[in-house]
Amino acid sequence: MTRRAINPDTMYASVPFGFSHAVEQQPGRTLHLAGQVAWDSQYQLVGGSDVVAQARQALANLKQVLAAAGATPADVVRMRTYIVNHDPEKLGPICAEIAAFYGEAEPAANTVVGVAALALPDFLIEIEVTAALA
Repeated sequence: MTRRAINPDTMYASVPFGFSHAVEQQPGRTLHLAGQVAWDSQYQLVGGSDVVAQARQALANLKQVLAAAGATPADVVRMRTYIVNHDPEKLGPICAEIAAFYGEAEPAANTVVGVAALALPDFLIEIEVTAALA
Protein backbone atom coordinates (compact mmCIF):
# COMPACT_ATOMS: atom_id res chain seq x y z
CA MET A 1 0.00 0.00 0.00
CA THR A 2 1.18 3.52 -0.79
CA ARG A 3 0.12 6.69 0.93
CA ARG A 4 0.25 10.33 -0.24
CA ALA A 5 -0.67 13.44 1.75
CA ILE A 6 -2.72 16.11 -0.06
CA ASN A 7 -2.49 19.70 1.19
CA PRO A 8 -3.74 22.24 -1.38
CA ASP A 9 -1.91 25.59 -1.53
CA THR A 10 -5.34 27.29 -1.63
CA MET A 11 -6.22 26.04 1.86
CA TYR A 12 -5.00 26.99 5.31
CA ALA A 13 -1.79 25.15 6.26
CA SER A 14 -2.79 22.09 8.27
CA VAL A 15 0.57 20.36 8.79
CA PRO A 16 1.60 22.68 11.66
CA PHE A 17 -1.57 21.47 13.44
CA GLY A 18 -0.53 17.84 12.99
CA PHE A 19 -2.79 16.73 10.13
CA SER A 20 -3.09 16.68 6.34
CA HIS A 21 -6.25 17.78 4.59
CA ALA A 22 -6.42 14.38 2.90
CA VAL A 23 -4.48 11.16 2.53
CA GLU A 24 -4.69 9.07 -0.62
CA GLN A 25 -4.36 5.34 -0.12
CA GLN A 26 -3.43 3.10 -3.04
CA PRO A 27 -4.07 0.63 -4.59
CA GLY A 28 -7.66 1.51 -5.28
CA ARG A 29 -7.32 5.25 -4.62
CA THR A 30 -9.15 5.73 -1.37
CA LEU A 31 -9.04 9.30 -0.04
CA HIS A 32 -9.48 10.01 3.65
CA LEU A 33 -10.22 13.71 4.11
CA ALA A 34 -9.72 15.43 7.43
CA GLY A 35 -12.75 17.06 8.96
CA GLN A 36 -13.19 20.53 7.53
CA VAL A 37 -14.43 23.54 9.43
CA ALA A 38 -15.39 27.04 8.33
CA TRP A 39 -11.87 28.45 8.03
CA ASP A 40 -10.83 30.28 4.91
CA SER A 41 -7.24 30.20 3.60
CA GLN A 42 -6.26 32.95 6.08
CA TYR A 43 -7.60 31.07 9.14
CA GLN A 44 -10.58 33.41 9.31
CA LEU A 45 -13.85 31.91 10.48
CA VAL A 46 -16.53 32.16 7.79
CA GLY A 47 -20.14 32.31 8.94
CA GLY A 48 -19.69 33.55 12.49
CA SER A 49 -22.38 32.09 14.72
CA ASP A 50 -24.45 30.79 11.77
CA VAL A 51 -24.05 27.00 11.65
CA VAL A 52 -25.54 26.83 8.13
CA ALA A 53 -23.04 29.38 6.80
CA GLN A 54 -20.25 27.46 8.54
CA ALA A 55 -21.49 24.24 6.93
CA ARG A 56 -21.39 25.90 3.51
CA GLN A 57 -17.74 26.92 4.02
CA ALA A 58 -16.74 23.51 5.39
CA LEU A 59 -18.29 21.87 2.32
CA ALA A 60 -16.51 24.34 0.02
CA ASN A 61 -13.24 23.40 1.74
CA LEU A 62 -13.99 19.72 1.16
CA LYS A 63 -14.53 20.43 -2.55
CA GLN A 64 -11.13 22.16 -2.73
CA VAL A 65 -9.37 19.21 -1.14
CA LEU A 66 -11.20 16.72 -3.36
CA ALA A 67 -10.28 18.74 -6.46
CA ALA A 68 -6.62 18.82 -5.40
CA ALA A 69 -6.74 15.01 -5.38
CA GLY A 70 -8.50 14.80 -8.74
CA ALA A 71 -11.83 13.88 -7.15
CA THR A 72 -15.32 15.37 -6.93
CA PRO A 73 -18.22 15.07 -4.48
CA ALA A 74 -19.52 12.25 -6.71
CA ASP A 75 -16.56 10.17 -5.48
CA VAL A 76 -17.52 10.57 -1.81
CA VAL A 77 -18.74 7.32 -0.27
CA ARG A 78 -18.87 8.30 3.42
CA MET A 79 -19.53 11.54 5.30
CA ARG A 80 -19.51 12.32 9.01
CA THR A 81 -21.03 15.57 10.24
CA TYR A 82 -20.31 16.83 13.74
CA ILE A 83 -22.55 19.63 15.03
CA VAL A 84 -22.00 21.51 18.31
CA ASN A 85 -25.10 21.69 20.49
CA HIS A 86 -27.13 20.08 17.74
CA ASP A 87 -30.56 21.59 17.23
CA PRO A 88 -32.81 19.35 15.11
CA GLU A 89 -34.60 22.44 13.75
CA LYS A 90 -31.38 23.47 11.97
CA LEU A 91 -30.85 20.06 10.42
CA GLY A 92 -33.05 20.82 7.40
CA PRO A 93 -30.99 23.82 6.23
CA ILE A 94 -27.73 21.96 6.93
CA CYS A 95 -28.98 18.97 4.92
CA ALA A 96 -29.87 21.34 2.08
CA GLU A 97 -26.24 22.54 2.01
CA ILE A 98 -25.04 18.93 2.01
CA ALA A 99 -27.40 18.06 -0.85
CA ALA A 100 -26.09 21.04 -2.82
CA PHE A 101 -22.53 19.79 -2.23
CA TYR A 102 -23.34 16.62 -4.21
CA GLY A 103 -25.12 18.41 -7.06
CA GLU A 104 -26.62 15.76 -9.32
CA ALA A 105 -24.62 12.90 -7.76
CA GLU A 106 -26.21 10.52 -5.33
CA PRO A 107 -25.27 11.43 -1.77
CA ALA A 108 -22.93 9.26 0.27
CA ALA A 109 -23.74 7.56 3.54
CA ASN A 110 -23.74 10.20 6.29
CA THR A 111 -23.77 10.08 10.07
CA VAL A 112 -24.72 13.24 11.98
CA VAL A 113 -23.34 13.47 15.50
CA GLY A 114 -24.18 16.10 18.09
CA VAL A 115 -21.10 17.05 20.10
CA ALA A 116 -20.38 19.35 23.04
CA ALA A 117 -17.41 21.07 21.37
CA LEU A 118 -14.96 20.97 18.49
CA ALA A 119 -11.27 21.95 18.34
CA LEU A 120 -11.92 25.69 18.80
CA PRO A 121 -14.89 27.30 20.54
CA ASP A 122 -16.13 29.21 17.46
CA PHE A 123 -16.40 26.07 15.32
CA LEU A 124 -20.04 24.94 15.16
CA ILE A 125 -19.72 22.19 12.56
CA GLU A 126 -17.05 19.89 11.17
CA ILE A 127 -17.53 17.58 8.21
CA GLU A 128 -15.23 14.76 7.11
CA VAL A 129 -15.49 12.48 4.09
CA THR A 130 -13.99 9.37 2.52
CA ALA A 131 -13.84 9.15 -1.27
CA ALA A 132 -13.18 6.14 -3.47
CA LEU A 133 -11.82 6.55 -6.99
CA ALA A 134 -11.39 4.01 -9.76
